[in-house]
Amino acid sequence: MQDEARVGQQGTLTRVWAPTGSRPTAVRQTEYEWVYLWAAVEPATGASVAMITPTVNAGLMNTFLDGLSGTLAPGEHGVLVLDNAGWHVAHAVRVPDNLTLLFLPAYSPELNPVERLWAYLRSHHLANRVYADYDELLRETHQAWLTLDEQTLKSVCACPWIERALQS
Repeated sequence: MQDEARVGQQGTLTRVWAPTGSRPTAVRQTEYEWVYLWAAVEPATGASVAMITPTVNAGLMNTFLDGLSGTLAPGEHGVLVLDNAGWHVAHAVRVPDNLTLLFLPAYSPELNPVERLWAYLRSHHLANRVYADYDELLRETHQAWLTLDEQTLKSVCACPWIERALQS
């Protein structure tokens, strides 16, 4: 499963613990810098590949696919399930021989378990934050990714429809 998430200075507000009846405050940044976190996760094992970029486009998609392709063992073939983002389906995308792209139906993010990973990262590491500058945003996004281990990835990205298919 593959997807990208935009992480930025405008950030995400999330729930916080507070005394009943109180109205906790949270900071909200108004700058407009962001980074994109690309990730592919194997929900059954928790194995993953990620990269952080300043934007998204077909050239960076090629870079990501080449990196993912390089993690596969000789003779191994990967099937990458992903959405129909413009940079995924662009004519300039070159799919390595050891990968096959399988596109999800349009407007169905609930079928991609990596979407839950973005919610997890935002709620546990990236929400209610102010970033001093682009470098801090990049550093904190990288650090948030490094907190994930295979068990967490398996848990967050668990997908019943894939598990049933593996049992067949």
